Amino acid sequence: MSGAEAAGAGRGGAGEEGRAPRSALAARVRDADGMAVASFVMGLAGLLVFNLVLGPCALVLAGLALARGTTRRGRAVFGLALGAADLAVLVAVAAADQTFSWSITG
Repeated sequence: MSGAEAAGAGRGGAGEEGRAPRSALAARVRDADGMAVASFVMGLAGLLVFNLVLGPCALVLAGLALARGTTRRGRAVFGLALGAADLAVLVAVAAADQTFSWSITG
């Protein structure tokens, strides 16, 4: 390997190493943004169906999104609030009619 080839290989390797942490950070933030949106959607859907499952999932995803530094902080906070509301609805329904389900017909 000549000196020019070695220098070119060194520059390419250093450039790739320099880009890897940035792309890993961008992927982590993108994943956190997805978690924030998913927590919001799960929390919203949990108010209507499967609040026993979707409420805790929304809480966990929102917490992970906030811990990973999402750029969609508002959606993560709403997901956290909706997940807590899902569990509050579950407790209220269970206290009202001693079941873990509810229906519109009464």
